[in-house]
Amino acid sequence: MAIKRRNKRFHPEIPVSSMSDIMFFLFLFFLIISTLANPNVIKLTLPKADSTETTKKDHLSLSVTNDKRYFLNKDEIDFASLEQELAARTAAAGDNVVVIRIPADLQVQDLVDLMQIGVKLKLNFVIATARQ
Repeated sequence: MAIKRRNKRFHPEIPVSSMSDIMFFLFLFFLIISTLANPNVIKLTLPKADSTETTKKDHLSLSVTNDKRYFLNKDEIDFASLEQELAARTAAAGDNVVVIRIPADLQVQDLVDLMQIGVKLKLNFVIATARQ
């Protein structure tokens, strides 16, 4: 008795059915990671602190650069109109907490000037620091 061979040729295949699932999970991963990035793109060298307490809400951010340019979130504001703009934006947001991002090597008087505006408007200022 002879064994019959079938004339079927072997065609190598690569299973790609799970490739779409993998691509979907990678897309989802990068989408989630990109939303966790900090929206403030103004680079500052913040003062160092031992505390690791963080805020749990997105508050209005006031950033000051080394050349004394003022930014509310990402919008540049001159110092003369800073008080009016702070009052308007905190009233619109209904949040009286402002996170100050000021460089570590800036003068203390610049910070005091900002704090006086906060006292006048009855705002709660929080100074952002970098972890040691």
